Amino acid sequence: MVKILLCCSAGMSTSMVVQRMQKAATQLGLEAKIDAVGMEEFNEKIAEYDCCLLGPQIKYKLADFERQAQEYHKPVTVINTMDYGMLNGEKILKSALSLIDANKGA
Repeated sequence: MVKILLCCSAGMSTSMVVQRMQKAATQLGLEAKIDAVGMEEFNEKIAEYDCCLLGPQIKYKLADFERQAQEYHKPVTVINTMDYGMLNGEKILKSALSLIDANKGA
């Protein structure tokens, strides 16, 4: 099972993305746990997940989140703005899976 954490300013806007990603995972036959949290919950949650995707609206915090996640060897990246806006769950899911695979090889 893959575990993907999405993070935005309050965890609200990413909840729609989570639903689309869950749907895409089901269609791909992939067992996945995908959750959304607000920025203040990131530190207490990141250790439980394989990676974290940030909403484009908080990309300015990427370096801070990467520093915090480094302690747990968890990769963090920003969701592509176009995919986020279009709620392209499949593309965002595949991006997360690539990030997880790349981290395993590191």
